[in-house]
Amino acid sequence: MTSVSATVRSAASTAVIGTERLTLLPIRVAYAEEMAAVLSDPALYAYTGGTPPTTEELRSRYARQVAGSPDPEVVWCNWMIGIREEAQAGQRSAESFAGSLAGYVQATIGPDGDGHTAEIAWVVGTARQGRGIATEAARALVRWLKGQGVRTLVAHIHPDHGASAAVAKAVGLAPTGERHDGEVRWRWRWTGDQRPAVGGRAMS
Repeated sequence: MTSVSATVRSAASTAVIGTERLTLLPIRVAYAEEMAAVLSDPALYAYTGGTPPTTEELRSRYARQVAGSPDPEVVWCNWMIGIREEAQAGQRSAESFAGSLAGYVQATIGPDGDGHTAEIAWVVGTARQGRGIATEAARALVRWLKGQGVRTLVAHIHPDHGASAAVAKAVGLAPTGERHDGEVRWRWRWTGDQRPAVGGRAMS
């Protein structure tokens, strides 16, 4: 079994990932207030359950995520999705993206028999849906994960959530016959002759 390396753990907390329109920013507790507004529409939880989180709930959640998984074999990866055209012109600092956050992508990386496996997820706030942001961000996430040695990707999607299923298909996942808590398990597995999905690059 291949353990998740310290290099992957460090990269997960510091990597800034760029796409044509987006910058994926490593999670910070300071993003909680803006993200509470982004995630405030109850419609976002129609398929996943739950209710919109408060700012304080997000601060607590983000603090735990920044601290990292207590399991040394598991790495939590969390990025906010920033829209560059809405960020402060000419700046790339985390603060310059205030007001431009659209949602988040995340992955939980763990050891697998022949590499790493990652369970991935994505959420885009209602106000910015329908612009391909989730697909673009998820492609960047997948590309980064493959670059870290991840050989299996998994996502769990409600069978009626067509928009999320479309994102999963776009990044190369396929539905399986497996279900978990009523959700369909989607999977991609490296076979040795597949290229990483196009759509993301590391940024300094």
